[in-house]
Amino acid sequence: MAYFTQKDSIVRTIWGNSDTILLIFAGASAEFALNKAVDWLYYTGRLPNDPLGRLFSTVAYARQIVFSEESKAKLAIKNINNIHQAVETKREQSIPNWAYKDVLFMLIDYSIRSYELLERPLKLEEKEEVFSVFHKVGTLMNIHDLPKNYQEFKVMRSKHLQENLLNGPFTKDLYKQYCKHLGRFRYQLLKEAQIMLLPNIARKQLKFRRFSFLSPLIPTYKLSKTLKLDNIIKHIILPSTYMEDIKSLNFNSL
Repeated sequence: MAYFTQKDSIVRTIWGNSDTILLIFAGASAEFALNKAVDWLYYTGRLPNDPLGRLFSTVAYARQIVFSEESKAKLAIKNINNIHQAVETKREQSIPNWAYKDVLFMLIDYSIRSYELLERPLKLEEKEEVFSVFHKVGTLMNIHDLPKNYQEFKVMRSKHLQENLLNGPFTKDLYKQYCKHLGRFRYQLLKEAQIMLLPNIARKQLKFRRFSFLSPLIPTYKLSKTLKLDNIIKHIILPSTYMEDIKSLNFNSL
């Protein structure tokens, strides 16, 4: 039986762990807010009205692709294309190709950054594998002019960050929504996580400091996982409404 990703793939390791997935979307939530195409997310209203719900629905699609048989993964990607096409038809505009690439680049970059922050540095071949899996997704989504390898990706990623980020009205409103839905304490934790993850140019756009107060706590959190105490910590720092969703992010719980 052919799967979209190999069973021993580092991508499965990354996307089979709730900790790394939550960090991936902490980083992506910041960059979504800065992206010049964020108006597309406002057009549907789903992201500003329910940012956490949007998180888990997006995770469901990503995990369906990463862990499914090849045919089921391709069907999930086809469904994503259909959803986007419906929005484009309704708005009578096309989502820019560069915006699709930006989202794909976020998934690649924050997958690597999140795993390295919580676990260990990835080998070059592992980074190439992360790139390869999401390049395959991008190709099936008919995204044009994708980089051919990880080295080209790094160059193109840097160029996109310089050209496609803007701290504008949508940015400020989306952060207000994050605060509203998370509460002040969890909102501050989100921003501290973003400080650890974001590329320098994105962090500067948001006027974040360089040092995160969460950085010294990472070794303690790793120890809590060893002692099986991390779920207690998650209950403290994450909304209880979403605890079952968060537990389901661990591949072993499926």
